[in-house]
Amino acid sequence: MTNTELYRLALSTYGAEAQTLMVMEEMSELQKELCKHARGKDNQLSIAEEIADVLIMLDQMMILHDCESIVAQYKQEKLERLEERLKQ
Repeated sequence: MTNTELYRLALSTYGAEAQTLMVMEEMSELQKELCKHARGKDNQLSIAEEIADVLIMLDQMMILHDCESIVAQYKQEKLERLEERLKQ
């Protein structure tokens, strides 16, 4: 099963509303781990795990909202803008 197929199955199994709430929960968990790191905790593995969770959920959100190509375009534009700012 491809990742896209797995994401679609998760969305159809759990539903759009539940997965939307889950993405917010996962982002909150990442935020919590980043805050712990900022306070001096050595939690690289926890941060990595939460980043993986957020990425998985964001991929599902792109499928749910049918916006993968739009996200890719915005991402490219924002990276180009960042590059220009860093050159100045």
